[in-house]
Amino acid sequence: QVQLVESGGEAVQTGGSLRLSCAASGGTFSSYSMGWFRQAPGKEREFVAAVRSWNPTVTYTHYADSVKGRFTISRDNAKNAVYLQMNSLKPEDTAVYYCAAKSGSVATSEVDYMYWGQGTQVTVSS
Repeated sequence: QVQLVESGGEAVQTGGSLRLSCAASGGTFSSYSMGWFRQAPGKEREFVAAVRSWNPTVTYTHYADSVKGRFTISRDNAKNAVYLQMNSLKPEDTAVYYCAAKSGSVATSEVDYMYWGQGTQVTVSS
């Protein structure tokens, strides 16, 4: 069983930056693909980014088109943590951001992820 706890969400202005963190416990963190999803009010939860590391020198990342070039996902297996650096934030990035974990390769569908955090709120004002 893996427990995930997100942090770092807050209110920022358009163009600002935030760094979300997700702390994992209870499993072999390095073996999991980690993903970030978000859910805006009245909308379905959507994929944001995912990362997998096969070894300390090989990392694979995948991004939603809407965040490509603005967001960066990274992980620190020694700290059992995954991060989402968000730059050039827009009002449409306002959502609750969730961290998720799955075995095997990265995926963009939420149904493929086994473990979820409780979410952290990001609000971007214009």
